[in-house]
Amino acid sequence: MHVFLTGGTGYLGAAILDALIKNGHHVTALVRDPEKAARLDARGATPVMGELTGPARYLAAASACDAVVHAALDGPAKGAATDRQFLDAVLPALASSGRPRAFLYTSGIWVIGAAPQGADEATPLSPAAISAWRAPHEALVLGAASDTLRTVVVRPGVVYGSGRGIVSDMLKDALNGLVRVIGDGQNRWPLVYDRDLGELYARLVVTPDAAGVYHATDDEEERVADIAEALASHVDPRADIRYVPLPEARAKMGPYADALALDQVVHSARARALGWAPTMRGITGNAPRLFEEYRRAAGRT
Repeated sequence: MHVFLTGGTGYLGAAILDALIKNGHHVTALVRDPEKAARLDARGATPVMGELTGPARYLAAASACDAVVHAALDGPAKGAATDRQFLDAVLPALASSGRPRAFLYTSGIWVIGAAPQGADEATPLSPAAISAWRAPHEALVLGAASDTLRTVVVRPGVVYGSGRGIVSDMLKDALNGLVRVIGDGQNRWPLVYDRDLGELYARLVVTPDAAGVYHATDDEEERVADIAEALASHVDPRADIRYVPLPEARAKMGPYADALALDQVVHSARARALGWAPTMRGITGNAPRLFEEYRRAAGRT
């Protein structure tokens, strides 16, 4: 298949790109600058220069593809607005193309809100403040489905691996001697390894009846305090752990602190029903491998 991808040089998008190419797809990827275009070309993708807010640069290329995978996100200040501009441009273009297309939209598990009793794809949303804008965008994507346009919303858990992301920040902190945890650490993070996430997208692209919401989590239900303990105890000398009171964290980090303190148990039954099975499950039992990945990505010995 020919797939149009946004965010191909980002954390999630890079994993998706690798999985798509590994599975034999031709990928055209939107990119902002020549340096990133050269990186995408070296990895086997065809770059298209442009911005999410400039559909004239990419709309023809996106419309010519069999599927569009949207994994890009601008910074917090304008992320919601640019995301909506992209959706408003691409969804009508795909719907009017006259032949079958697929559109895969990347959301996130924070749009669910607190889920201590467990959440699946049908659980009503009560978004964390930082992700409140995601809910109407999900609805827009799902509402655009038609006889010729298959729409999918993917909600990845907290992504880890390849030396990037929230968990990698904790790895870095452990190596520097102090791991910080927001709140008391008794909350649970739904997690997903980046390569496993990429494989789910590759599976969704080629499954003709895959539509609607799919969660991407490893179902391990690890508490953040246990993750911090596993990482802190793996380094020598052992790193300290500081539990940052939520009010203090809010003052420094804003709504991001509340998102990190969410207690969530999120299941991925629909993805499992497609045959998707994570190869990496949890952080506490995989600390050595993750430290090795982080050191390699950071250029450390």
